[in-house]
Amino acid sequence: MPLPKMPTKPADTITQKDMAATKLPANATPKAKKKPATKTAVTAKPETTTAKASTSAAKAAPKNGQKTAQPVSKAKLPPRPPRKKLVETTKQSPLSRAASQSGETKLFVLDTNVLMHDPTCLFRFEEHDIYLPMITLEELDNHKRGMSDVARNVRQVTRTLDQLVADVDETELMEKGIPLNKLGNKEAQGHLYFQTKVEAAPLPKDLASDKADNQILGVMMGLVATHPTRAIVMVSKDINMRIKARALGLSSEDYFNDQVLEDSDLLYTGTLQLPADFWEKHGKNIETWHENDHHGVSQTFYRISGPLVPSMVVNQFVYMEPQDGETPFQAQVKELNGKTAVLETLHDYMHSKNNVWGITARNREQNFAFNILLNPDIDIVTLVGQAGTGKTLLALAAGLAQVLETKRYNEVIVTRVTIPVGEDIGFLPGTEEEKMSPWMGALDDNLEVLSKSDQSEGGEWGRATTQELIRSRISVKSLNFMRGRTFVNKFLIIDEAQNLTPKQMKTLITRAGPGTKIVCLGNIAQIDTPYLTEGSSGLTYVVDRFRGWEHGGHVMLARGERSRLADYATDVL
Repeated sequence: MPLPKMPTKPADTITQKDMAATKLPANATPKAKKKPATKTAVTAKPETTTAKASTSAAKAAPKNGQKTAQPVSKAKLPPRPPRKKLVETTKQSPLSRAASQSGETKLFVLDTNVLMHDPTCLFRFEEHDIYLPMITLEELDNHKRGMSDVARNVRQVTRTLDQLVADVDETELMEKGIPLNKLGNKEAQGHLYFQTKVEAAPLPKDLASDKADNQILGVMMGLVATHPTRAIVMVSKDINMRIKARALGLSSEDYFNDQVLEDSDLLYTGTLQLPADFWEKHGKNIETWHENDHHGVSQTFYRISGPLVPSMVVNQFVYMEPQDGETPFQAQVKELNGKTAVLETLHDYMHSKNNVWGITARNREQNFAFNILLNPDIDIVTLVGQAGTGKTLLALAAGLAQVLETKRYNEVIVTRVTIPVGEDIGFLPGTEEEKMSPWMGALDDNLEVLSKSDQSEGGEWGRATTQELIRSRISVKSLNFMRGRTFVNKFLIIDEAQNLTPKQMKTLITRAGPGTKIVCLGNIAQIDTPYLTEGSSGLTYVVDRFRGWEHGGHVMLARGERSRLADYATDVL
């Protein structure tokens, strides 16, 4: 089926002055918009400009004397709406759920591991009160020494508690409690209570009274006996601790305030499939024009409006499944302004002439990934997918192409967290790069693939020279020495990012200086770090927080391309 021709006269574009003049105040009532007579209505399906961009540009060229469309001025995006808070009622205990439904404030007894896991947890319980047993403070004192993340978190909690108890008399500690918003945390409206007297109830004979977990359970049993009408809930990251509490008839919950999502299936995919009737519902008063992308290739832009626009996100990829041999439509959301959206067709990296360091995209998602990896306006890219989807290969090919060919960046820096899958093999000898080399097997494997795809002249000697040049422009760095650094004009690849905590991810991303692009790769189904889950991983945290930012892009790779054996093993094992 031949594609329809573009309109002979492109519609006028909106300028900044027009937008400012038509913007309504917050308390004003919007008036009905009149349809301008100069708009060209296009209800047919638009063409896509990918490898045949020059042909489509020739079709859309204006005649002599006809007004040409000017590039759209980028309007300032409105501030991102606050992220919806997920209420995990399914993980609450029956007592806690009943208190939530009745609006009653709860008293949370915190286990030590919660404070070690999240040093800011004291301010994350909203209007509810917090109770700290004395044994919890003793355990914090036992873990404050060292250079590990746990020791740093403990010292941070200790400093916070010291600031809270400053200038507080004993009556407040025992009766009124300490306001948690004392240090400026407005969301925390509850009070903090310390154990100031022996409140432990007798434990069952089988439980050792000298164990810290059992002492906390005894304190909680004493609180329940003293305050029978109060909803008292223990919060712990220790599963066995929660099971013992339930066995003793006590209410217990996991700490899930650190979880971005309650289900990994809710993770933002970065793509949106358009329905078959998309152009029938969104093709009214459509505006089209052409602009050159960063490759100098003409791409088609569409300004649309319709019921699907509110669900779109800036830099999200939209696509329509081809029907009856039609050319597939693939585009990226470039701008959202009220009820209108601007879509830009993509550069086709599935075509061999558009290969990136000899690599072409094998599926739709890989083509999406190349479009954001090679876009200089995108500062941070997150690629999530199962094993064998090509995350590392795509990122490395894009990095080498922009370092050695276009000279956009000075160097490719690769780093990853050193979390072993099995038992630790001990200390490794050598320099920083030599110590990191056993952890960079994936880098070596992908460099081998890229060197085989290199078609440079000179035979084996030429390929060896090229490989040495590539090695000289790739640096392997350890996470342990990242704090305080600033990377300028670097292409930074963070591999296995699912094993990083949100705090570690913040430390790495804030290292970016001018002209630096950060690429985070990972598979949230393969987390090796203890106490990290799919919902609390730093990779999930970054995907959620950078969603909708005009300089951030995300793609979830779904189809494995490593081998048929790897794909089958992923499905059946």
